[in-house]
Amino acid sequence: MASGDDDDPIIEEIDVYLAKSLADKLYLFQYPVRPSNMTYDDVNHLSARIKPKQQKVELEMAMDTNSPNYCRSKGEQIALNVDGTTYEETNTYSAKIMDKQTFTSIQATTNTSRYAAAVFRKGELHVTPLSGILQMRPSFTYLDKADTKTREREAANEGGDSSQDEAEEDVKAITVRFARPESEQARQRRIQSYDFLQRKQAEEPWAHLHYHGVKDGHSEHERQYLFCQSVDASENSELVKTPKEYLAMLMPPIAEEKLVKPVGPSNVLSMAQLRTLPLGEQVKTLMKNVKVMPFANLMGLLASGTDSTAALRCIQQVALLVQGNWVVKSDVLYPKNTCSPHSGVPAEVLCRGRDFVMWRFTLERSVLRKEIASIIKLPPEDVKEFLEHVAVPRVNRGWEFLLTTDVEFVKKHTDIAHRQHMLWLGIQSKLEKVFNFSKEDFMPKNSPQPDPVHVTGEQRLKNAQDRAQGNKSSMQKDLDTRRSESSIQVKQEPVSDREDEPMDTSSSSSAINGAVNGYPSASAFDHTNGITGSPANAPSVELKDFVKKTFKKHFVLTLNEFKRLFGLHIASMPSGHSIYPSISDHMLQDAILLCQCKQIMVPFPAQTTAATDEQKVFGLWETGEEFDKQRRLLYELFNKNYRIRRSMIQAKLTQELGEACKADVDRMLNECCISHAGMWYLKGTVPS
Repeated sequence: MASGDDDDPIIEEIDVYLAKSLADKLYLFQYPVRPSNMTYDDVNHLSARIKPKQQKVELEMAMDTNSPNYCRSKGEQIALNVDGTTYEETNTYSAKIMDKQTFTSIQATTNTSRYAAAVFRKGELHVTPLSGILQMRPSFTYLDKADTKTREREAANEGGDSSQDEAEEDVKAITVRFARPESEQARQRRIQSYDFLQRKQAEEPWAHLHYHGVKDGHSEHERQYLFCQSVDASENSELVKTPKEYLAMLMPPIAEEKLVKPVGPSNVLSMAQLRTLPLGEQVKTLMKNVKVMPFANLMGLLASGTDSTAALRCIQQVALLVQGNWVVKSDVLYPKNTCSPHSGVPAEVLCRGRDFVMWRFTLERSVLRKEIASIIKLPPEDVKEFLEHVAVPRVNRGWEFLLTTDVEFVKKHTDIAHRQHMLWLGIQSKLEKVFNFSKEDFMPKNSPQPDPVHVTGEQRLKNAQDRAQGNKSSMQKDLDTRRSESSIQVKQEPVSDREDEPMDTSSSSSAINGAVNGYPSASAFDHTNGITGSPANAPSVELKDFVKKTFKKHFVLTLNEFKRLFGLHIASMPSGHSIYPSISDHMLQDAILLCQCKQIMVPFPAQTTAATDEQKVFGLWETGEEFDKQRRLLYELFNKNYRIRRSMIQAKLTQELGEACKADVDRMLNECCISHAGMWYLKGTVPS
């Protein structure tokens, strides 16, 4: 031994034992706001509970209300503020006085591997690792409860019989948007947010415990587990280490720092990373990001030496040829089982709409956005996104295709251009079935047209007479056949040989009488058959079902809003499944009037900016409920005024039906009306 060791001799050697019986259950409680000589050992502990995963403990201790240091009036006031004057089982202070307080724990440290509780007995030191070190502090959640009670009382006092109109002015229109699909980075940020952690902590249930005092027999029994149950050194291998291992534990070697590569956004891919992918994935990634590109530009982005034939084979799998340029396919941008980030429309519907936009650009350089939207019946945000992918807006020309026509590529690769042309013909046939149109409807205005053939009036008359004379014999023969087969005697009238008999071309004045907003009034309605016009134009069963479901949900709709909902309904139908033929506005109005609805003649002001379809308002007239009477009285009021006050509705219902309860008025207004600036309007008639 060195000479220095002689000056510091060993006085005593103590054996150290590691006790494991309470290793996962032993907590050290600290009371930082309480002097060490004032313990809580003799205080009555009313309850205890713990959340083991969070290591969160709550202790409820009784307070000595008879102590000279206790202010009884303050205790009673606090209990009154927290629980109020009523007695309930959930009251915090059942004795109407603050007679207890709660202590809540916070973790003093999250790493307790360096801490242990030790007991020295008979020359032996027994060490038990600590599972947690918790600081117990008073909890003031009862003050939050008192504040909540105060706010509830103030709200009840201020609410009273306040004006309904003032409350209704606070009603604001909201815009419903569908959430975008959550990315991995957004999910990680959400998981690490404070609100998420608070919710996760609240989800863990409390485990209720039984408290035993220091001098309790059960506590004395548990203290015995602080001693090592086995004193055999071989079983305490954790404390038997070689000098090298012991030094390594005291001074662990410095770990080499790992270089962390910077992480970019999930939708950004460097060219170096891109070129590590297979050729097909490279082409797909580039087209998804660029949307439209000439083939020459694509070859410039790929690695030098890339085979153009292989690149052509790959690009035909993910893109279509439009005006000699390649445009990414719709199903690549909108994969199956996804939806629009703007409106929530399914991917299948989006693909059909975008294919129609791309097909239009195969016919002409520019398209009109309104014309596109009127056919594909998709929300404006989605239509705009389709056009922004492949076109730019031009003044007085609509949306023009983004790139010039690549004539050189078409001339060089005629076989590919022909194959793409045949592919577009197949897409066109599918689109014609879905959207009910023909290619001739969209022929460019500057395309060569056949020279018009001029026919004089005499030639037209002569041609008509020739056709009539040619059909006369066949018609006479058919008539004779029918007469011979029928048992009914038909009186024959003389047939005039005059062919120049003048045609009655006088217009019937009754065709326009009784029209309101361009639509026949109720007096022109055939109540016997329930339809207007010929039976051939009667609405289909599917259309009637849609009208009934829509009006049972909305009760009041303008024609413009109903057409919008009907367009969304058609757009959401699967591809190739079209049960509705070409439907005009008059057919829609017929269907509405046939389904227990009536038109409400709202007297719009002369300076209104509402369009014609917005001035046609329809309301559900009959549902079979007793509440139909109230709804009809409301419609009568709106036949005289385009906006009314709540008091007028209340007075009308009271006059016609006796006393009207507030709940009925609220229900009727919520179903049929919208509040604006203290006045009530029918849905869709609020001035913009």
